[in-house]
Amino acid sequence: MARPLVPLISIDALVTAALELVDEAGDFSLPKLAKRIGVSQSSIYNHVSGREEILELMRGRIISESPYVLEDEQDWEASLRAIVRSYRDAFARHPKLAPLLVLQTVQDAQVMALYENLAVALEAAGFHGRDVMSAISTIDSFALGFALDLAAPDVVWAPPTQGYPALTSALAHAGPSEERGEAAFNFGLDILIAGLHSRLQSTVL
Repeated sequence: MARPLVPLISIDALVTAALELVDEAGDFSLPKLAKRIGVSQSSIYNHVSGREEILELMRGRIISESPYVLEDEQDWEASLRAIVRSYRDAFARHPKLAPLLVLQTVQDAQVMALYENLAVALEAAGFHGRDVMSAISTIDSFALGFALDLAAPDVVWAPPTQGYPALTSALAHAGPSEERGEAAFNFGLDILIAGLHSRLQSTVL
């Protein structure tokens, strides 16, 4: 049997190769993607419509790799914490992908399911109308910000030895980069949850 003129590829292989390029260089192009998997650029279009679809497939891939479990009797705060942590962890593994994804509309079904669960948790807490979307947008920015923080260099701030005593003192207690990032995430998540509780109380009064 004659071998096919165009090597057989799969959607999974396309997404894997695209993620590798983004992890390495912060972006990808169809010519580079074709070269990475050893096919012609035109053959990629036999599987996807173009760059936008590949980005959405990457979005779905990283979310699927960071699963979370919501219990039937779980309260809204526990649900919210699980979703936010899962979302942060998903992007933390591929931080260079985040800037590319914020530039286009979310369409992937798995990611939509995450936001649906987030909306359900917020409605269960007592949020309604515009406040639900405002809370989702705030949570989104929080999780993405901390995902990028995990990709920061070991030394984020390097003040000179003189002139910044408060910052220098704070940095002395920060600990290793990974420990600092996790502590800051937990600190911020506590504040975010407290803020949501405060917002709910103010709307009741």
